[in-house]
Amino acid sequence: MADYKIETLSVQGGYTPENGEPRTLPIYQSTTYKYDSADHLGDLFDLKAGGHMYSRISNPTLECVEKKISDMEGGVGAMLVSSGQAANLTAVLNIASAGQNIVAMASIYGGTVNLFAVTLKKMGIETRFVTPDMTDEEIEAHIDENTRLFFGETVANPALVVFDIERYAALAHKHQMPLVVDNTFATPVLCRPFEYGCDIVTHSTTKYMDGHATVVGGCIVDSGKFDWSIGGRYPELTTPDESYHGVVYTESFGPAAFITKARVQMLRDMGNTMSPMAAFLLNLGLETLPLRMERHCSNALAVAKFLESHECVDWVDYPLLESNSQYELAKKYLPKGACGVISVGIKGGRAAATKFLDNLKLFNIVVHVADARSCALHPASTTHRQLTDELLTACGVRPEQVRLSVGIEHIDDILADLDNALRA
Repeated sequence: MADYKIETLSVQGGYTPENGEPRTLPIYQSTTYKYDSADHLGDLFDLKAGGHMYSRISNPTLECVEKKISDMEGGVGAMLVSSGQAANLTAVLNIASAGQNIVAMASIYGGTVNLFAVTLKKMGIETRFVTPDMTDEEIEAHIDENTRLFFGETVANPALVVFDIERYAALAHKHQMPLVVDNTFATPVLCRPFEYGCDIVTHSTTKYMDGHATVVGGCIVDSGKFDWSIGGRYPELTTPDESYHGVVYTESFGPAAFITKARVQMLRDMGNTMSPMAAFLLNLGLETLPLRMERHCSNALAVAKFLESHECVDWVDYPLLESNSQYELAKKYLPKGACGVISVGIKGGRAAATKFLDNLKLFNIVVHVADARSCALHPASTTHRQLTDELLTACGVRPEQVRLSVGIEHIDDILADLDNALRA
């Protein structure tokens, strides 16, 4: 099934019913599973046999959706978790601990900035933020023998900075560490980071993958390409895990070592599990993801061009506008579209921006993006409210900035709503 095109994988990947079985993915709403012998269950706990032992760690419904997402990204395995934040946290903690550090782009989502700069700091893990305008040498000055990974977002939220995956993959690999990319805004429909040298992909499945604002979730996908034994830098994966009777993940699970450890150790201990019902709803969203992304992207580009020439607009930020500083990177990494999110600066500053929001009718003011329905938000006073002015600037957030998430409605209705609100 992994050889099929992504449009086919989104519909039929992950679950293949046998003769007489349900055509659609069943919801296995069970916390536990029955076995014929104590030895079989013991082999599961020793990681000597495949199967499900307890739904905090794995579940048949989740397993099918994980397989689908892994195939769509081109990975060797995936793990669903309770949210996008949980995905990023688990990916980091899987290979980083107190006294170590990570390098991350400063333009990433404000919630992730807070997770890395505040919560990880409390755990003894330092985050060193860098910017795209730094030279390679300036970025490398932030890397030392305790740096565990490099982190970025394919399309930053809400700064819309396009991540130069090949550049940062080369930097990370030069220092024998993996590149982790949050691919939430692009989804594998628009960009598959593994094809450009990325090692681990994360997602907030709450966004485009679900696409209907129904269920919160996250996912980690393992490319299986990173050599964890290089330089002896990752003993977590290459030396015996005493909590599993001395299993060595790289020896027992080969290319899937990272994602296996994330599941049987991190998910087991932290319990940030996705429910079977949530996975079922996510799967429904995945089935139409390629269709929706095509409409999101075409609508967003039309909106960006319309706003760029509007008398009430100060500036427009969308990577596939030819006037945009990200245009060349967007053409390289996002040739099929740059998602449905646009940042726009309203003439008149913060007061004008909030008045514009208040006059929207079709667009809803919600703390969300990547919904089938168009929505809008003022990031500086909401999602990025906890950040200092310095961090706001680094994230590309300005007082007059409104984040638009362009939905899949008819473009004429979308443009009319925006024009009416701007003129009001």
